[in-house]
Amino acid sequence: MAGSLLAAPAAAQSAPPRVPAPHQTATPAKTPLAIGHGGAVASVDADASAAGIAVLKRGGNAVDAAVATAAALGVTEPYSSGIGGGGYFVYYNAGTHTIRTLDGRETAPRSADQNLFLDHGKPIPFNDAVTSGLSVGTPGTPATWDTALRRWGSRSLGQVLGPARKLARDGFTVDDTFRQQTAANEARFRDFPATARLFLPGGKLPVVGSTLKNPDLARTYGELADKGVASLYTGDVGRDIVRTVRKPPVRSGSSRHVRPGDLTAADLSGYRALGQAPTHTRYRGLDVYGMAPSSSGGTSVAEALNILEKSDVSRLTEKQYLHRYIEASRIAFADRGRWVGDPAYEHVPTRGLTSQRFADSRACLIRDDKALTSPLAPGDPRRPEPCRSADKAAPTTYEGENTTHLTVADKWGNIVAYTLTIEQTGGSGIVVPGRGFLLNNELTDFSFAPADPAVHDPNLPGPGKRPRSSISPTVVLRHGKPVVALGSPGGATIITTVLQTLVNFLDRGMPLVDSIAAPRASQRNATATELEPALWNSPLRRQLEAVGHTFKQNPEIGAATGIQPLPGGRWLAAAEKVRRGGGSAMVVRP
Repeated sequence: MAGSLLAAPAAAQSAPPRVPAPHQTATPAKTPLAIGHGGAVASVDADASAAGIAVLKRGGNAVDAAVATAAALGVTEPYSSGIGGGGYFVYYNAGTHTIRTLDGRETAPRSADQNLFLDHGKPIPFNDAVTSGLSVGTPGTPATWDTALRRWGSRSLGQVLGPARKLARDGFTVDDTFRQQTAANEARFRDFPATARLFLPGGKLPVVGSTLKNPDLARTYGELADKGVASLYTGDVGRDIVRTVRKPPVRSGSSRHVRPGDLTAADLSGYRALGQAPTHTRYRGLDVYGMAPSSSGGTSVAEALNILEKSDVSRLTEKQYLHRYIEASRIAFADRGRWVGDPAYEHVPTRGLTSQRFADSRACLIRDDKALTSPLAPGDPRRPEPCRSADKAAPTTYEGENTTHLTVADKWGNIVAYTLTIEQTGGSGIVVPGRGFLLNNELTDFSFAPADPAVHDPNLPGPGKRPRSSISPTVVLRHGKPVVALGSPGGATIITTVLQTLVNFLDRGMPLVDSIAAPRASQRNATATELEPALWNSPLRRQLEAVGHTFKQNPEIGAATGIQPLPGGRWLAAAEKVRRGGGSAMVVRP
């Protein structure tokens, strides 16, 4: 069974509560674990979790509470989420024992083509693309909220926005994580007056313990509450978005070259959040459901689990387990790079990618005495042949690493796993003037150019196309009843975080909160596997290097949350103990 190195690190204690200065807004204490009745919420932020709990206490269901939590995260986690971005929503209906999903991914302007990020035939610098109007896709988050509430909710958008409107108006307490993320973006935030006014109060970094208010966002939420999401997709908010994208409001005297985008009112009015079937695979008698393309999360997690299916992971040593987990991840990323893109534009063999037959044909590549090398060539899920490649190898393209995830359950047994994002920490860096939210830079998730011109790339830009994502909200059922639901932020590391947490919990016998806290490794068909410090500094690294693995250190990978049903109608909510300052798990009645 799992040893101490795969348990929670010794330093992984619950983050201390943020203590506001006198006369400032009180912030709920953070705790990574909560058990009780009536429903549960787990997110990275205590104010956001409390917003969801407030909706559950008033009789709302999991969908209502998920939207309320997400809206509050738009206030307190504005560098990771908000109505200027998009996401993926997975819903378990306890009455029908079914899973439904919404693809709320941002879309490229209709004018976009595969040359979107090329200048004279060469890719523009990545950082130039990030901080630009060029990188902004049509936001999908408001449409996701509206669609989820209309289909499965029991409250109106106006009702569930109430806690977030109050939080934006009254303010939240700045913590170390928020200040650090602001500092990392300070230079570019200063180049946009609306961004600087909001996040650099008085021209300075926000002070830990101070209260940050966002009255513009409170008013914007009020407009959404009164007029519905049409105010964004066909109304005044949308006009402000288009104006900002097409003529980015850069401060006078700035030397930053900020490219304009070509987003139009027609792009906004034509946007839809897409209802679609989840991915599905069987793993050790359980049903694992995830997000189908345009996200690669569901197919990649499923393929890696299917590769691991033939191993008795519970009996492996830590070295053997990590070796096989790393190799399963490497293979899954090789295959996602070749096959997964927006299914409206690409033929994505989802059923093949999630099949046990294909996984078995790829698992034969794994040897216990020698690590594979990357980039690894993909297989062909349409015609699986043992250890055969379908194409040349191509390296994995870059994907930003900041997002946020929330998991919610209600007293009726319904569950939501919802991951939302604006891409980089701070998105494009551009706040819509007078509106209080950052615009995304999600279009940088497209490949700027093929990694290898000889290999087909399904993730090049196109008109109205959704860039490939790694978002992986996951729900696991046994005979139609929930076993666990979870997800994580982290760009392409989302897939490996969800996979490793699932294996920790389902195979290694670790409690959910410890499965989340355990030190992480992330291999994404790259030369080096990323390790968090607890693994980097352990004897396991040298043992794995002896069979050919190459590593580099990553100080923090992901920030997961999850929910688990317990006997007697109780729920267990779990969040991070340390990552991102610790997460917030809450229940209605402890």
